[in-house]
Parts: sequence; structure tokens; C-alpha cells
Amino acid sequence: MTDHDGMDAVFLSHASDHPQPTEYPWLADGLVFGGDYNPEQWPEEVWREDVELMRRAGVNTVSLGIFSWGLLEVADGVFEWGWLDRVLDLLHEGGIGVNLATPTAAPPMWLLDAHPEIATVGADGVRTARGGRLAWSPSSATFRRYALRMVRAIAERYGRHPALRLWHVSNEIGNENASCFSDETAGAWQEWLRQRYGTLEALNSAWVTAVWGQTYSDFAQLQPPRAARTGHNPGLLLDFARFTSDALLGHYLAEREVLREVTPGIPVTTNFMVMTDPGAADYGVWAREVDIVANDHYTIAADPRRHVDLSFSADRLRGMAEGRPWLLMEHSTAAVSWQRVNRAKSAGEMHRNTIAHIARGADGAMFFQWRQSIAGAEQFHSAMVPHAGPDSEVYRDVVRLGEMLRALAPVRGTTVERAQIALLFDHDSATALRAGRKPSELLDVLDLPRAVHDALTRRGIAVDILSPGQSLADYRALIIPTLYLVTDETADAVSDFVDGGGQALVSYFSGIADEHNRVRPGGHPAAFRDLLGARVDEFFPLLEGERVALDNGTAASLWAERVVAGDSTVVRRFADGDLSGLPAVTRRAVGAGSATYLATRLDDDALAALLDEFVQDAGVVPVAECEPGLEVTRRVGDAGSFLFAINHDGEPRMLRAPGVDLLSGEHSTGDWAVPAGGVRVVMEEMR
Repeated sequence: MTDHDGMDAVFLSHASDHPQPTEYPWLADGLVFGGDYNPEQWPEEVWREDVELMRRAGVNTVSLGIFSWGLLEVADGVFEWGWLDRVLDLLHEGGIGVNLATPTAAPPMWLLDAHPEIATVGADGVRTARGGRLAWSPSSATFRRYALRMVRAIAERYGRHPALRLWHVSNEIGNENASCFSDETAGAWQEWLRQRYGTLEALNSAWVTAVWGQTYSDFAQLQPPRAARTGHNPGLLLDFARFTSDALLGHYLAEREVLREVTPGIPVTTNFMVMTDPGAADYGVWAREVDIVANDHYTIAADPRRHVDLSFSADRLRGMAEGRPWLLMEHSTAAVSWQRVNRAKSAGEMHRNTIAHIARGADGAMFFQWRQSIAGAEQFHSAMVPHAGPDSEVYRDVVRLGEMLRALAPVRGTTVERAQIALLFDHDSATALRAGRKPSELLDVLDLPRAVHDALTRRGIAVDILSPGQSLADYRALIIPTLYLVTDETADAVSDFVDGGGQALVSYFSGIADEHNRVRPGGHPAAFRDLLGARVDEFFPLLEGERVALDNGTAASLWAERVVAGDSTVVRRFADGDLSGLPAVTRRAVGAGSATYLATRLDDDALAALLDEFVQDAGVVPVAECEPGLEVTRRVGDAGSFLFAINHDGEPRMLRAPGVDLLSGEHSTGDWAVPAGGVRVVMEEMR
């Protein structure tokens, strides 16, 4: 660790000064169920009603105190604990455990008055005004000092309270304060670069700063990528994103160390945001620093297949947790408050959303929030108890969900059965793809990975989403969709996988850049060129709305490449356009395996057909015998084997799985009808 302005700048070394056991008692009996609880928004006479309604719904856990700093430390060094004492005692009396927050997401007004410099500064040089949340810079030594004092105070006050189950550090770190461009941040950024590169010669070489005459002769010349008339160096942008993730993580680590010192027996986590955008934080790195991986996930109402992102995100979480159970810290009962149109969920959707997370490895599901606010920025965000109160469909659905989760209690502690297919997804690569100008702004880093995942899911085939560096052993097939940045180590691991008998499918615009966001020369995709036996000498991104035909009657859009087949076999060709007659899909036998290259964005039906061929060649089989369109996942463990079947479509789907449906209590020796919009969780008979 190094010291920057009197503050530990924990960037590259994440070793704990207070190592902890890897296992803790679980947070609740059975699956965790509850939500964010903000009693400070309500008069005390409401609190007892809240606890009674929680008990009626089967709530066993709440997250508490997330935005309460200013109500606990009412002036500099002046603490008032009475109201929180009473709430914690009341919850404990009601049998409800607490994920107690360090309330550092919300700096109090007196702190912002005394130290306005703690707020973030935008790329335009304007300091963030008060009125929002997370209004603090992760590089602010002053904020860090006050925050850690608050953390120590709350840990010493409540570390032995019998309701305490988990420390919830801050809230969605990096959401509203994803980056800062202040002078203090510049100093931390320069120190981070010194640690990473050691010398300016190494940095100038990595970024190729000779381009546009941007060579640096002093670390002090290195500034954050503030607003400029032209784009910044892609290497600088990628490293600044890495620095930002490390700076945010550094703040979490600083709070965690205080908590581990004061309360060594209590697990510590913070809520990730693995959703529809890769975000600011490299959560694959962060996951190694939390005692329980936890996530917030919200669906997009305007997306008719919003469950697709939910399943993809949940599988990403499971990969980050390396297969261990994780916790859904927040999702919504109905509408959120921050989309263009905040539409309520359809009948059964909240239940399906929740069970889908459980099916993919979560050992609990919580919501934002318990009681819907009547004022403030989130007054129309849904809650477990809506404005209408307990006499409402939402609360009745919450009670029914509590019953469902109690029925699923045997599932807790089991893990999702290992898939036969791995899909590589990398936050670093996603960041690099968006750092600097690319051939097409229409290329969405999540488009193809999600489409592949969805096509396989609809066929009942499980997918494990891994980060580069995670083991590929025992997988039959590997899919690498738009993995733009690839290190030599990852390229070697993929080659070894194929040579050992694995089947690999590599897509367009993969293996283009190295770890410094420099294009690999010699023809694309350079990282996989020898493996594929094919070479791309030019990109032909398609215009918005433009389509090209393939020789098997299917179509593609968005992207195309001029491929020289080399010693690979041509599987599909372009049938019209600039590339008519040239390869669109190639395949090459390598050792005991094979490597397939996809040079265009096939339409969904054509992509599904290609994947059907791919999985058949790899010998991959579905999770269970079922009709296409049914989302099926299996969790296994000492308690047995549990098959989850979720039907997002408008027609019933058939599933074959002898056993007992935990949700209905019904038994079947074979076929189940999963109703439209319905869910079954079958405790399977011996397979």
C-alpha cells in the first residue's frame, strides 16, 4: 500500500489486515427474504405495524440505515443513537435479522457545508451540487477520514447487537459517483499509474503516446480524461476506468477493514449492480473482496424480453461467486422510478423474477424497499407495502412470495449444477471496447453475449458465464462473443481448451486488442488467428437497418468482416452485398477439438440454428427433457436435486421430471405442465 495525502490508497494490493474465516452462519433460517427498511421516514407508531406486517409476509431480514448518517451523527462528532437502538430492538423482538449499513452513501449536510471539496467533479470541471446521493469522491482524503470515523462508531455501537447478521457497506458504490475529475483525483490517478507502470517509458510505450504527440515526460502531466474537443487515447481511457474501479474498491476495503477489526465474526458485503450495463466497477475483482456476493437487479419495463437480462446477469453473478450461493440484495415488486415509463409488473412477474434469481444460485431475495415512500426522489418507486397499504395486490403478492420461499427452504445451500458450456465475458474487455472510437457505434458489448445466452436458455441448455482466468476444465464447449480485449494468457487458455478436445465458437470483433487497448497487428482476430486458421483483413460494419443474406437463406445485420478462410472450412457464405461469396462462418479442426468463427451478427433464428449445430457437435445436452421456451435450471446438494422450470411465454410448456413440486405439493411420475407465466420447482426423484 502507498500513502496519498495521508490516506491509504488501496489500489493494487487487496490483502486484508484482518483475515476472516471463509464461512459464516447463514443470515436466516431458510432463504433470505425482505428488503430495505427506512423507518426514519415514518413516525414511530408505524414501526410496530411494520414488524407485524413483516411477520405476516414471512420477512426474516431487512437492510437498515443505508441513508441515515445525518440522523445518527447530527453534527461533527455528535451522535444520537436512540431511534436506531429502538428499531433494532423492535426488529429483534420480531425475529427479524438486520443487514446493517454503514451509512456512508449519504454524506450529511453539515459535512458538505464544512467540506464541499469532498463532492465529485465532472469531466467539465463542475463540482457536483448537493441534492442527490453518493455525492463523494473516492479519492477524497477528507471524506475517507469522516466516513471511517462513522463506520467505527456504528460498529462499536451495534457490533454485538443480537439482530445484526451482515454489514452492508455503503450502497451501490460507483452508481452516482462512478468517476471524478478533481485535482485530488488527479493526484491519486498519478500514483496509481506509478504503481502500475513504474516508469514513464513503460507508460508511453503501453499507450503509444507518440500518436498525436502526447508523450509524457513527468507523471504530473498525466491528468484525468476531462472534457476535450477530440477523443482521448484509448489506452488512457481504459486505464482511467481501471483506476476508477480500484479507487471505489479502495473505499470499500477501507470500511471493511474497520468492520473486520471491530466485529470479526460478522460477514461484510456491498451491493453490486450487475444489470443492463457493465458499469464502472470490475465486479469480478470486487467479488474476491466480499464475504457474500450480493447484487441489485432491476428489469427494464420497455424491454418485452426483460427476463433475458435477468437470467444473463444472474449467471454472471454466479460466475463471480465461483459457483457459491449469493444474495439478491435489491429488486422491485412492481415499477421503479427512474425509467422513461415506469410500468408496473404484470401478474406473476414479480414471483418469476424472484424465483429466477433463486434458480440461478441466489440463497435469498430482497427488495427496495419495505414501505413505499410518500416523499423524496423515490416516492413512486414500488415497495413491498405500497402507498395503498397492506390491502393491496402488491402486498398480497409479497405474502404469497414469502410462502413460496418458505416452501423452497430445502434449496438453501445447494448450488447450481455445473453447465457443459462456458461463455467468456470480461468487464475489462467491455470497457476497452467503449474506450475510444470504434468502427461502429451500433456495436453493443452486451448484445451478442445476451443473444447467445438466451438462445441456449430457450433450448433448455445451461451456460456458465466465466471471466478470463477462470478454469475451463471439464467444459465441453466454449463461446467467446465480442471479447474485444484478449490477453496472451487468455488466448493460450482457449487454444489449450480446443487442443484438448473442446469446441470453441469465437465471434466477430473478438481478440482485437491487447491488455493496453492496442490493436494486435497482422490481421484480425489476432489473438485467435492461428487457432481459427482464418484471417480478417477488413471490417465492414453495416449501416443502421442494413441487412445481408447468407447462402443458406438466413440473414444478418449490424456487422460483417472480409474473411480469408486459410486452412479453415467455410460453413456459411455471404450471398449478397460487398462480401458476396466470401466466408461468414468458418470451422477448423484443432487437435481433438474444433474452432468456429462467426464473422457477422446473425439474426436470432439463424444464430439459434448455428448454436444447435455447435452444441450437437460438442455433445452438449439440455438440463432436462422439456419443450423449447421453458427456462430450466438445476440446483444440487446434500438436500437433493431441484429442477426449476419457469415459463415466460403465453402458452403452457411441458417438462419431464419425476418428483414433487415444492410450490404446489403435487407429485408426478413424469410429465408436468408448466402453465403460461408459471413456475415449478421439482424435487427430483433419484436420477
